[in-house]
Amino acid sequence: MSKSLVVAIDGPSGTGKSSVSKAVAKQLGLAYLDTGAMYRALAWSCLDVAIDFDDEAAVAEQSRTFDLRMGMDPAAPSVAVGSRRIDREIREDAVTSVVSRVATNLAVRADMLTRQRSLIAEAVQRSAGVVAEGRDITTVVAPDADVRILMTASEEARMARRSRQLRVSAESTRSQIVERDRTDSTVSQFTTAADGVVTVDTSQIDFRQSVAAVLHVVKEVVGGDLDLSTPAG
Repeated sequence: MSKSLVVAIDGPSGTGKSSVSKAVAKQLGLAYLDTGAMYRALAWSCLDVAIDFDDEAAVAEQSRTFDLRMGMDPAAPSVAVGSRRIDREIREDAVTSVVSRVATNLAVRADMLTRQRSLIAEAVQRSAGVVAEGRDITTVVAPDADVRILMTASEEARMARRSRQLRVSAESTRSQIVERDRTDSTVSQFTTAADGVVTVDTSQIDFRQSVAAVLHVVKEVVGGDLDLSTPAG
């Protein structure tokens, strides 16, 4: 590719957007930004210093001041607060159960928007570009991205995928999938495609096919000599 490329991928939980985004970034030689991990890192930080989530001003202040460091290598993405790596901690139930409380804080979202745009700009400056994924990426964070994709899937498919990840029953993942999406959708649009955003439905396709579908959209939008083969896995 002759110029930097920004690929923005939106979508609800359980569509496969994180694993697919990492694979696409690796395939195209781009950086990878998991914006959802940024909210999880803030939730972890608030828990770590015992901030009351009902105190929205305190949560917002923590968002503005905590030392968040995002590693954007798609082969080994990382999340740290200061010198402490918290990749595993942000996926634990304690964080999952409260992340929506920081993600629906409008002051937090404003701060994270600034941070996310800065990280995208950094990736464009330092490398061939970035695949940024999360919620409202195509409409708010990077509305001018070269490629904008909404990954979607049926509720049943999303619950089944998350249950396989967690090795629990599909129904027990409902709060992580359906209820969290319902809560987050009060402040973020990630369930329907905006104008110019291409929808990729992963309900009936596997990981490799999902990667291929996203790469195909990139090829259709930007053209050029892209390698559309998919990685193993």
